[in-house]
Amino acid sequence: MFDFEKHLAELEILGVLVVGDLMLDDFVYGEVSRISPEAPAPVLAVSRSEMVAGGAGNVARNLAALGARCVFVGVVGEDEAGRRLASDLAAAPRIEAHLVVDPARPTTRKTRYVSEHHSTHLLRADWELATPVDAATEQALIAQALAALPRVGAVVLSDYAKGVLTPGLIAAVIDAARKAGKPVIVDPKRADVTVYRGATLITPNRQELTVATGHNATTDDDAAAAAEELRQKVGATAVLVTRSEQGMTLVADGEAPVHVPAYAVKVLDVSGAGDTVVAVLAAMLASGAGFEPAMRAANAAAAVVVGKRGTATVSIAELRARILPGASLASEEKIVFDWSVLDRRLDVWRRQGLRIGFTNGCFDLLHPGHVRVLAQARAACDRLLVGLNGDASVKRLKGDGRPVQDAHARAEVLAALEAVDLVVVFDQDTPLELIERVRPKVLVKGGDYTVETVVGREVVEAEGGEVILVETVPGHSTTRIIARSGSKPAV
Repeated sequence: MFDFEKHLAELEILGVLVVGDLMLDDFVYGEVSRISPEAPAPVLAVSRSEMVAGGAGNVARNLAALGARCVFVGVVGEDEAGRRLASDLAAAPRIEAHLVVDPARPTTRKTRYVSEHHSTHLLRADWELATPVDAATEQALIAQALAALPRVGAVVLSDYAKGVLTPGLIAAVIDAARKAGKPVIVDPKRADVTVYRGATLITPNRQELTVATGHNATTDDDAAAAAEELRQKVGATAVLVTRSEQGMTLVADGEAPVHVPAYAVKVLDVSGAGDTVVAVLAAMLASGAGFEPAMRAANAAAAVVVGKRGTATVSIAELRARILPGASLASEEKIVFDWSVLDRRLDVWRRQGLRIGFTNGCFDLLHPGHVRVLAQARAACDRLLVGLNGDASVKRLKGDGRPVQDAHARAEVLAALEAVDLVVVFDQDTPLELIERVRPKVLVKGGDYTVETVVGREVVEAEGGEVILVETVPGHSTTRIIARSGSKPAV
């Protein structure tokens, strides 16, 4: 059986070379509440905007998010968009960018105007020159790619048909990679797929497969037959077809076709999902995984990323949570250190009309008193969020010798409890800032407090919520347990 955990852990030492069309993805979010008096067009009241590296740059971002090293080779223009991309990639951990500047070309830029409440794309504006790069730029790109090849375990050719991946560059990189024994993964965008001859794995979507073969691959059998035709035409070892809600189909040389269904998820935005798939495939193949395990990992990653807005990435924790068996997922599903993840989870709960409860503590050694508070807190709400003091916070509150267990260990114990829906680690001495962010309808503490002394009471009551005190279990406290064990921490 393939050891996903082992291979996921190895990603941070892997390197993947990405060559392709870099672009700046610009998302402008807002709400539409009226029609323009000047023309029959919606007026977007802009609330925020977001710019990220897209196209082949999104493949690089996804590799870095997984913990893999990425050597990126691409082209930018001598303009503000190009300078923004160069700056962002230079600042990105684990991405080593080699950008060729072509003053004769604009940096490809796509601006999407999005109704945030409905997650609807209203309009996209493109700045681009979709013609092949000149000979000098092509040679500079080939030189950079071949120089990086010995330091990576796999190669991605991310083709958005903007002119970077010329036939000469494609042939040079594939030939060098094959001689070096490195797998080449191609995300194709052109009708003449023979230009990718010799690649290891081709990853067309359903429409691209139809254009390349002339077959409308609607069923599993049709998709497999068309994929095999494409594989033979290109001389590839395998073809993986992404089929949106129908999942994925894999055809490999000498193997029976494999079909995997798509995960049942709420789709918010499919922008860049193909880049995520390619990144995960490359990382897994570089680590020595076979085609089928790599496909299953990529399928899981796609399910994560389509549930996010914009050109998004998938983290190693999110991928692990999708892949590994349910019994191992409590910590991945429930523990939050990044408060931006908390915001997204709260947003979902609020839109579902759920009553959110909150309690907090150090929970250094879980005992019956803790369990009673947590159980009764959960009974008073639909979702219980537990604020957990970080290690530095516990030490400031309890003194040297505490915590007995670090934050990760304490969080995992809490996450294993059925009563707990989310554990959020905070480093402040009090949970006030976290409570202000959560705005719970129920705030629960043990009966050793009074309502007036509960931190955050004013915040909760101002929102129409309530404070509940739970009777404690006599004789149970972490300090007493530690004292009985013979330790003498400061309290």
